[in-house]
Amino acid sequence: MSASPFILEMHSITKEFPGVKALADVALNVRAGEIHAICGENGAGKSTLMKVLSGVYPHGTYTGEIVFQGKPVQFRDIRSSEAAGIVIIHQELALIPELSIAENIFLGNEPTRFGVIDWDKVNFDTLDLMERVGLNEDPTTPIKDLGVGKQQLVEIAKALNKRVQLLILDEPTAALNETDSQHLLGLMSGLRDKGISCIMISHKLNEIEQIADSITIIRDGRSVETIDVAAEGADEDRIIRGMVGRSLESRFPDHTPKIGETFFEVRGWTVGHPSVADRLVCKGADFHVKRGEIVGFAGLMGAGRTELARSVFGRSYGNFISGQIIKDGKEITLKTVHSAINHGLAYVTEDRKTLGLNLLDDIKATTVSADLKKITRGLVVDNDAEFRHAEEYRKSLRTKAPTVDEGVSKLSGGNQQKVVLAKWMFTDPDLLILDEPTRGIDVGAKYEIYGIIQQLANQGKGVIVISSELPELLGLSDRIYTIFEGAITGEVSKAEANQENLMRLMTSPARKPADYATQGTLS
Repeated sequence: MSASPFILEMHSITKEFPGVKALADVALNVRAGEIHAICGENGAGKSTLMKVLSGVYPHGTYTGEIVFQGKPVQFRDIRSSEAAGIVIIHQELALIPELSIAENIFLGNEPTRFGVIDWDKVNFDTLDLMERVGLNEDPTTPIKDLGVGKQQLVEIAKALNKRVQLLILDEPTAALNETDSQHLLGLMSGLRDKGISCIMISHKLNEIEQIADSITIIRDGRSVETIDVAAEGADEDRIIRGMVGRSLESRFPDHTPKIGETFFEVRGWTVGHPSVADRLVCKGADFHVKRGEIVGFAGLMGAGRTELARSVFGRSYGNFISGQIIKDGKEITLKTVHSAINHGLAYVTEDRKTLGLNLLDDIKATTVSADLKKITRGLVVDNDAEFRHAEEYRKSLRTKAPTVDEGVSKLSGGNQQKVVLAKWMFTDPDLLILDEPTRGIDVGAKYEIYGIIQQLANQGKGVIVISSELPELLGLSDRIYTIFEGAITGEVSKAEANQENLMRLMTSPARKPADYATQGTLS
């Protein structure tokens, strides 16, 4: 009897929560030494399946069989799956910011000498692990001083230290720029060449096409098909058909814009870094938005897009130096988030789990949280009104949740994003700023959110969309601004916009930084 070519076999995995069957008879087979991608819409069951595999949901809480390296396994917790050689890296990285790289890599597994941690060995071994993942840093550097891309590399070094045989990466490039993403994908290829198998959950279909050897598609808690890329080939259209159960002829809903007059202007907007003296994060920015218009903001990671948006939204980032905001022909002063909301602005943050949601709240409390005065009588919240408004948004945005009493922490990423959108739509804003509105969201949910954005514009609202995905900006926007090192470097109409001229403007300074150095004083 020949040995199985599979390092992992999952048979008839079924996992139920109260009132919900998250997984139903799912099958997954991963070959030794391959990169196996798992695709599916938000809420399809991808992360649940990986939590079953890694012991987050222990044996006995699900039905079905797991076979790893030819032997049936029954993991009672994460530690037991790691001992077998299975390591999962979650989308929300499990690192301690205040500890060093070395301390994080060896946390709970520190080498000792005479009963005392041998820090010389810890740091020496850390250097070896860092070299293997291409991370050139001092091992004593605190995690909080590293960017997200380097933190991902620390997580992989941590996995290598545990002698990983099967590495699971959940949305590994969702928060990375193009350069960091390609470096991480190259590292995964290197691990494959050394015989380490990888499972990659991702919504970035172009990256899956680039790197995956096999692709398993999960829809509504069931495994639909597994594609052998080498034998069958795979393109985005085929993957999308499997994920959503239909083809998407267009990635964007049809839209005929109804653009009115300019109602919102920012002039000479200059903002200093919150903690680094003499460093400017916004340099004399000028831009405007018309009613019914979707305006895109394009820039590389770190260009200053989010800093500009947050500083305009009630000066919630940085030290204001100078600039004007004109709304409906009158200058307004927005010194706080509260004043920004009162003047008809709303801001959907790029970091929905940290800044956009309170993960201890349910859907109904979150939906009304940005404008409680709408549903209060005296000083008391009207619970009936709270439920009614939340339920209206749950239905209109097609949020997948059994009830608005459901905790937001239990929702998939796409549905969490819909709740954040509902929160700000509830304030009935004139200008809605969306920062990376579809990050970590599948193509089906993206299509729905694009439709919501277009509906808001059709209502005469202005919409600003900040996105790292140029195809998204090109498909959505009526006009696009480009940003480089805190300065707006260009303004491109929809007719003239393409990836090449946007990238050129995104990588070219408009004016010298010295041109802004004398504009105002820190306040």
